[in-house]
Amino acid sequence: MKYYLIAGEASGDLHAANLMRALQQEDPQAEFRFFGGDAMQRAGGTLVRHYRDMAYMGFVQVALHIRQVLGNIALCKRDIEEHRPDLLILVDYPGFNLKIARYAKERLGLPVHYYISPKIWAWKEYRIKEIKRYIDRLYSILPFEVDFYRRHDYRIDYVGNPTVDELAARPDADETFAHFAAENRLPDKPIIALLPGSRLAEIRDNLARMIEAVAAFGEYQAVIAGAPGVPETFYAPYLREGQVSIVFGKTYRLLQQARAALVTSGTATLETGLLRVPQVVGYYMRGGRFTYSFFRRLIKVDYASLVNLIADAPIVKELLVHHFSVENLRRELAPLLGDTPQRAAMLKGYDEVAARLGSAGAPARAARLIVESLQANK
Repeated sequence: MKYYLIAGEASGDLHAANLMRALQQEDPQAEFRFFGGDAMQRAGGTLVRHYRDMAYMGFVQVALHIRQVLGNIALCKRDIEEHRPDLLILVDYPGFNLKIARYAKERLGLPVHYYISPKIWAWKEYRIKEIKRYIDRLYSILPFEVDFYRRHDYRIDYVGNPTVDELAARPDADETFAHFAAENRLPDKPIIALLPGSRLAEIRDNLARMIEAVAAFGEYQAVIAGAPGVPETFYAPYLREGQVSIVFGKTYRLLQQARAALVTSGTATLETGLLRVPQVVGYYMRGGRFTYSFFRRLIKVDYASLVNLIADAPIVKELLVHHFSVENLRRELAPLLGDTPQRAAMLKGYDEVAARLGSAGAPARAARLIVESLQANK
């Protein structure tokens, strides 16, 4: 079978790559063509466009790069039509992917599956109409999504969460602090991990505040998890000898050596939670109280982080928009560094999150359902 996949950012690239490997186990003749990234390239197949050339976030960024956005959409449509895959598989990234889904379904009559649901339960709930119209099968990785889609009379399959698989398969689970520090030329000081995002704009907005907050805890060092596709030179102005360092391609290893972490909202919050690292979650946006109140009216859920959403409880502190200040970060981080009731409560909450996600095997379950569906419709 010929599969065409579209992932528009780093986390989607990783999840899609693992799905591709699982599909190869179910379908040894699988051929892949995709919009994605380095992880998908390593899994095999043909990369048409790298996600770093299409990951524009927010209205302003999209407006500034509208020619590139429209060009990517046109390229994707042409390429799918030319190569006529047996199945189009979309991975999150709804602004782009739902446009492609409509084209593939209406113009080409292709079956369309979605792996990792768009977060329409948070906002833009109206997109359920597009999903019901253009998406044949949807595979969810968040357990609470099942009830949401059921209320809209749309059947989905919860397959488990691929982050559980990725953490279970990590090769350095037993690594010592001494080994990690020596390999990365870090001082012998406890670590506070900084995960400021994967896009240039959000790194600019978040990282300086994170570093200033950690500076108040002189016995700790800050270590940044460098984002894939972002050059090391971009981070250079933030680095300080013995105080602020950076590692690339070692986020899980960094987290498991960290005493605590400052994390932007996204998949990283769940990874941090499953690795049992106490964290403060934050995301800065310009516009202060106006932006905050605007999004609070727009967003339909009580929490921004996956940890809190899955637990349906405030396990981790969320500092959003103007609340993402140096003072607030310091205040919320301080009790997580010691053996405190706040730290213990957060770790207990992480156990509940892990229990709700279930066991490993998400890519394999999704791949099996995908291949069964294609065989049933031959």
